[in-house]
Amino acid sequence: MYNEFIKFVKELYKTDDFIPLHEPLFVGNEKKYLNECIDSTFVSSVGKFVELFEENIAKYTGAKQAIACVNGTAALHIALILSSVKQDDEVITQPLTFIATANAISYTGAKPVFVDVDKDTLGLSPEKLDFFLKTKTKQTTDGCKNITTGKIIKACIPMHTFGHPVKIDEIKKICDRYNISLIEDAAESLGSFYKDQHTGTFGKFGTLSFNGNKTITTGGGGMILTDDNELAKQAKHLTTQAKIPHKWNYVHDFIGYNYRLPNINAALGVAQLEQLPGFIKSKRVLAENYKLFFKNTEIQFVSEPENTKSNYWLNTILLKTRQERDKFLKFTNENRVMTRPVWELMNRLEMFKNCQVEDIENAEWLADTVVNIPSSNVL
Repeated sequence: MYNEFIKFVKELYKTDDFIPLHEPLFVGNEKKYLNECIDSTFVSSVGKFVELFEENIAKYTGAKQAIACVNGTAALHIALILSSVKQDDEVITQPLTFIATANAISYTGAKPVFVDVDKDTLGLSPEKLDFFLKTKTKQTTDGCKNITTGKIIKACIPMHTFGHPVKIDEIKKICDRYNISLIEDAAESLGSFYKDQHTGTFGKFGTLSFNGNKTITTGGGGMILTDDNELAKQAKHLTTQAKIPHKWNYVHDFIGYNYRLPNINAALGVAQLEQLPGFIKSKRVLAENYKLFFKNTEIQFVSEPENTKSNYWLNTILLKTRQERDKFLKFTNENRVMTRPVWELMNRLEMFKNCQVEDIENAEWLADTVVNIPSSNVL
């Protein structure tokens, strides 16, 4: 079976060379726009491509406002600050996520609370979230108080894992009921839709990532999405060192951050975004090929959840046990086909081991069985 998989992947990618997990593809106007940016000399955080990239992302996702940042982690950090998350507050998130989610929470001085995921979406479970809030919190004049810790829960960050949307409408209803700000970590899900609405546009904020391994890339980069014009204005202000606009004076009115995306990165993003529909089509074809390959095997291919259209950023399979998973990882990587396990659960990491964690049996099972397989565009 493993040999057949290696042969199948090499036929898909038409190569006997090393096959990476996910590499970028530059076949459009990238060089043209980069040269135009260089010729303009505006290669830092001021220039036409930054605003154009924001406008195009807003149009594509349906968000009213988009604010470009240096990476997705910075975007999350600003979204948390503008959701009034501060020292000693708490933020609910999932243990099965990339560390950026938990790190951004920590930057504010708050602590994550880890609630389980669903097996079908790989993301935060609305059922488990509702149970936790019903049994472990109470409403006070200060907000939603965690009975166990005595801390106020200010926000909730579900993550659309590997591009598969969570049941975000259910999560939003729960957050609204408990007066908790909803911030979507949509870093991996550009091009994914839940009930025909783009991920990252359901909550108070959504955030995207354009790292080198994402569906489209700016080398490094991120984006804040929001429908609130005032919050968008504040986000742009904070990401540009909170400088009061003036032709020559340097006056700042808040502690700001050097989080603005450079124009040269945005130029790359504009070109990449032009090709996104083709990229998504290619990735969905690739996913269908994998789905057919694994159909009559003991290995389960993770398909897009009900009511969603996934970008299939990283194709995912489930092995039966950790031992079987490790055997598959060893064999494929030794045969020059890059595969990887899912991230270590956040609550198992040294810096988050003392955070509150609920029953996370689904996340623990997925941590033992998930493998990502090559997912680069095959055009």
